[in-house]
Amino acid sequence: MGVPGQLRAPEPPQPSPAAPAGTRLTVLAVDDEEPTLLELAHLLGEDQRVETVLTAPNATEALRILHGSQADATTPTVDVVFLDIRMPGLDGLELARVLNAMADPPPVVFVTAHDDRAVDAYEVGAVDYLLKPLRTERLSGSLDRTLALRAARRAENGPPAAPARHGAEPGGAAAPPVARRGAPAATTDDEVVPVELAGTTKLVPRSSIRFVEAQGDYARLHTNEGSHLVRIPVSVLEERWGEAGFVRIHRAYLVSLPLITELRMSGSGYVVRLGNGPSAVELPVSRRHTAGLKRILRGRPPRPQRGPEDGPDGPVVPR
Repeated sequence: MGVPGQLRAPEPPQPSPAAPAGTRLTVLAVDDEEPTLLELAHLLGEDQRVETVLTAPNATEALRILHGSQADATTPTVDVVFLDIRMPGLDGLELARVLNAMADPPPVVFVTAHDDRAVDAYEVGAVDYLLKPLRTERLSGSLDRTLALRAARRAENGPPAAPARHGAEPGGAAAPPVARRGAPAATTDDEVVPVELAGTTKLVPRSSIRFVEAQGDYARLHTNEGSHLVRIPVSVLEERWGEAGFVRIHRAYLVSLPLITELRMSGSGYVVRLGNGPSAVELPVSRRHTAGLKRILRGRPPRPQRGPEDGPDGPVVPR
């Protein structure tokens, strides 16, 4: 029985460039469109220089595979990632920036139907930029570049460095130490969060974060100015930031309690509203978190400034 997400390269119907012993590649193909992903995996598998093709339908699954290959000696190390750019959630360019934070990042080849992101792709260190529909000769050229890059790296650096096990943020900024289960929240240490922005480490004040969105083993921090991806699970931030006023409302969301202006019914469930006016945002509240959130909001001290949607004692909370 085969391993899920892993395809063994079939014997090619026609000869392709021969690969010397020990140089065949493990390739990870990432695309949210299944027909395109299957075609890409098939074309890669026909090249004799490819040993194994791993597949992922999104960036989050790709990260799981990549971290597994670096942490588990029995899992093949990914030598190159063939990556779509436009995907829901974490897109290809964001994933490439995350990969650049690894101790030994795999080369990235972008595969896309759009020709307007080539500059962005090469700025994040892409080895190649392929346009759909794919041509076998272009794919072969990308593998040539990958093998040449791998040979150059080995000649310069020797054996690959040991991977960082945990805590590196996208772009290389160190993440706050991870708290163990049951440990007290380290609120003072997290008053600012280092994030990577266009090659610069930016310090984001925790007080500016409106809510946190879970993206696999990563978290996206949302502020009024934009959002930032950090390598730390939302469950860890929930544990660490509870004393700083952050509360879990859904498996996907952690919100700043002082910013909640309303909790109301919407359809068959509840939503919270953060802020007022054009910058306000509404997020779903899961059933398992609704009762606890109501208790917290009813017991919360009055907010010093009330918006038009606030009740006399703070946010509007249905009974």
